[in-house]
Amino acid sequence: MPTDGEVPVTKSVQVCIEGKVQGVWFRAWTEQQARALGLNGWVRNCPDGSVQALFSGPAAAVDRMVTACHDGPPNARVTSVTPDPAEAPDQDGFQIRRDGA
Repeated sequence: MPTDGEVPVTKSVQVCIEGKVQGVWFRAWTEQQARALGLNGWVRNCPDGSVQALFSGPAAAVDRMVTACHDGPPNARVTSVTPDPAEAPDQDGFQIRRDGA
C-alpha cells in the first residue's frame, strides 16, 4: 500500500494465453476478474485459438491478474501465458472485444 502522498505504480501488459482457452468462458471470466481488481483494458479471442488481453492498473493488481490467467476458469487448460509490456489503453473500465481486432 502506498503511504500518504505516494502514487501507486501503474503497469500495463498485453498477454497472450494459449491452450484450451476458447469455448470455456475465458473472456467472461477474465472480464469478471479484471473488473474485481479495478483494472482497465480488454480481452478477445484470436483466430489462432488463443486469447489476448490488455491489463492496466496498479502493478500488484496487474501481476495478480497475469498469475490468475495461468489457471483461468474451471474448464480451461492453459499451456502458456506470455506477458509483454504495453501502452495503457485509452479507455476506462474493462471490456470483452468481439471484433477480433
